[in-house]
Amino acid sequence: MLAIDSGVNRPGVLERHIPGISTKVLSERLRKLTVYGLLSKKSYPEVPPRTEYSLTPTGKKLISIIQQIQTLDSEHQENKPDQ
Repeated sequence: MLAIDSGVNRPGVLERHIPGISTKVLSERLRKLTVYGLLSKKSYPEVPPRTEYSLTPTGKKLISIIQQIQTLDSEHQENKPDQ
């Protein structure tokens, strides 16, 4: 979802953007995120077919929460005493 938020919205580009993910796993994840209402899918009737994903309003809210958690984790790591 973070990749889609940053502008990567086509499955092939997402696959190259996310290290180690297979086409099958990416397709499953995109399908589930669409079913959960976090992503919307738009297919274009072209040759070859083109599909783009975008965040729904709910997906954008979740991205905001994820970013807050990342900020909190970074702050925690900076303030963590040496062991």
